[in-house]
Amino acid sequence: MNFVFISPHFPSHYWRFCAALRQNGVTVLGVADAPYEELLPELQSSLTEYYRVPSLEDGDAVLRALGWFTHRYGKIDWIESNNEYWLEQDAWLRTMFHVTTGPMLDRIPSYKRKSLMKEVYAGAGIRTAAWQTAETLEKALVFAHKAGYPLIAKPDVGVGANDTHRIRDEGELRAFFSRLPLRPYLLEQYVDGEICSYDAVIGPKGEPLYETGNITLVSVMDVVNEKTESVYMIVPELAPDVKELGRRTVKAFGVINRLTHFEFFRLRRDQEGLGRKGDLLGLEVNMRPSGGFTPDMINYAGSVDIHRLWADMVCRGRVELDPHRRTYFCVFVGRQDVHTYAHPHFDLTREWGHRVVFHDRMPEALTGAMGNQIYLAQCLSREEADAFVAYACRREA
Repeated sequence: MNFVFISPHFPSHYWRFCAALRQNGVTVLGVADAPYEELLPELQSSLTEYYRVPSLEDGDAVLRALGWFTHRYGKIDWIESNNEYWLEQDAWLRTMFHVTTGPMLDRIPSYKRKSLMKEVYAGAGIRTAAWQTAETLEKALVFAHKAGYPLIAKPDVGVGANDTHRIRDEGELRAFFSRLPLRPYLLEQYVDGEICSYDAVIGPKGEPLYETGNITLVSVMDVVNEKTESVYMIVPELAPDVKELGRRTVKAFGVINRLTHFEFFRLRRDQEGLGRKGDLLGLEVNMRPSGGFTPDMINYAGSVDIHRLWADMVCRGRVELDPHRRTYFCVFVGRQDVHTYAHPHFDLTREWGHRVVFHDRMPEALTGAMGNQIYLAQCLSREEADAFVAYACRREA
């Protein structure tokens, strides 16, 4: 099997995907714009061949790289980056080389544009927040009168909470339109909900081969805009309604052969036009692995190797799980330097060192949504996980 991995060096842990493929006997062909000598040694040893292009933004150069690989190794069987940024280019390359193991170009709009995601959700009978494209102030004022404040403004194409804003009143709505960016934006009814995810390895027939997910205890938008602590956890067992809605979403979007990260709202209270407390709403789909430290958290929570599970799906269309493996709650806490905490780093690692499996300082470029000092804890129960979060996040009075 010939597998072309686009941008295998970023994020840095993606060498593990390449290593798992290589261990399965795959010919792993890397394309990126980084000098070969700057690749991690683990990545270098996982690649059969590496083709450096001047820029991955240069589609012609990437096309020539794949032409070279075809000349050298024969037909390409897979093209993948597992990266949101390259999702469209991956699909274009598959279309050009007729590689049918992943989505072609015609699938990509509904995978990237939130407005089209809403339409797919609606067709599958999955409720979402009321929304409207942010075209004119006049239309927005009519929408606000119906939906009420606050409103959420977000890019139609965007990742995470980047450039997402909470609009509290008409004055802020008018101010938003006075500086409305050139790229398309959506306005949404505000949802008072807890975000929960459906993270899965999806097989060649759209069947879930491994399912897990997280609960986000603090909104990423609040982390970015309000400098609250970033807190979420991978749970050992998905709630049945999350699992059912995740599978419906897989079917609605026609997903095959992918790692996915779907997000849903669970309502914290009854909300007019949305549902009752505890109901689930579709938020957005991400046709790639969850970002940041979540793959490591999935491994800690499920006693698995998500990179190997994905590679096994690629090579055999199935995965094998140890029926006796233990499962845990894996918690992420990202603390902010702008706050003073009741339990400084030394106290936290002393009291919770038996559960903390990783801690680190975040590079400045990554602190917006994750915090400055991060901790991963592997906990035996939800009660223990909540106790860790309370301890780590307690601020000095």
